[in-house]
Amino acid sequence: MYLRCITLALAATLAACTTTSPDIIKREDANRMSSVLDAVVLSVRPVTVEGQQSGIGGTAGGVVGAIAGGSLGSGRRDNAVGSVLGAVAGAVVGNAIERSTTREDAVEVLVQLRSGERRAIVQAKGGEELRAGDPVIIVTTGGKARVTLAPGTTPSGASGTSGQPAAPAQRS
Repeated sequence: MYLRCITLALAATLAACTTTSPDIIKREDANRMSSVLDAVVLSVRPVTVEGQQSGIGGTAGGVVGAIAGGSLGSGRRDNAVGSVLGAVAGAVVGNAIERSTTREDAVEVLVQLRSGERRAIVQAKGGEELRAGDPVIIVTTGGKARVTLAPGTTPSGASGTSGQPAAPAQRS
């Protein structure tokens, strides 16, 4: 029974883990039309996306704490008090664990569209390192946007390039 509760608590905690990485596309966003805007990066700054508190961590921690606390003491009354105190302590710890495990390092990307309009987008750090001056595209699907290097572009920090689109390859 004790092992089953721990397994359920672990499964609930892992189910709560999500990501906002621009490199990971949700299943429901596959095969959907997206709008694409051309832009240039003005600045990139690191930010932290706050962890979520869905209640799963607190609930799982409370259950595990109640079971562990109930095994303390020698009498029924001691067991009941231990269960209550264990549940409260477990819920607090479980909630803190959920918040810390769902916290994400991210970047805030400030871009300027061709129209001159500016936009700021916060997204998890992906495989691409964006820098000021990089030509990018903003892909919007279902109200969510992500910024990625424009196709055929070399990042501005790579091998002395200026961040301009790569010249098409000559065919022979």
